[in-house]
Amino acid sequence: MGKLVEEFNNYRTKMNDRIMETSNTNIKRFFALDTTTYADGALDVKTKEMLGLVASMVLRCDDCIKYHLEKCYTEGVNQAEINEVFMIANLVGGSIVIPHYRRAVEYWDELSAS
Repeated sequence: MGKLVEEFNNYRTKMNDRIMETSNTNIKRFFALDTTTYADGALDVKTKEMLGLVASMVLRCDDCIKYHLEKCYTEGVNQAEINEVFMIANLVGGSIVIPHYRRAVEYWDELSAS
């Protein structure tokens, strides 16, 4: 696993653990809702992760983008599919998404190299 991916995952795990130590019931429920929302249902996990990635790119959340990129990679999204996801995000979000697109491509490349 590349440096970008490793650093992101280590920090995310560390801080999520810290949050769970001190959070109230509502935050814990919110985290659980997030987890269960991306489980298999009428839509499969792969589709849900691609949707999450588009939304994250349009909302310009780099942490969310990284998270969903890795989930997409794990779910078997291929290069052609990820390119279409990126195109939809740029189309919906406009040119302001381009800097996030650049970082997303860099992160995807690192995931793909592992």
